[in-house]
Amino acid sequence: MKETSTSNEPTGQQQIPDALSQEIRRLAHDLSNALEIIVQTSYLLNLAGLEEPASDWLRMLDSGVAKAVELNQELREYLRQHTRH
Repeated sequence: MKETSTSNEPTGQQQIPDALSQEIRRLAHDLSNALEIIVQTSYLLNLAGLEEPASDWLRMLDSGVAKAVELNQELREYLRQHTRH
């Protein structure tokens, strides 16, 4: 029997089981909260006018934070595409 797809399900892609998607969503939400603290702290440190080498370390932190935020957004988008919620 051929599987039918829902409007949220991309053609040919399987859905994540509900219990698993709920746990992944919880983890992604908690990760977002933790990242928000880091983003805000980084912003405040940028206002402090740090001198080198601390300013270099802050740029490294900002780069890592940006990548972590991007990955979290990708995770959330993947969940949206592979769940019924």
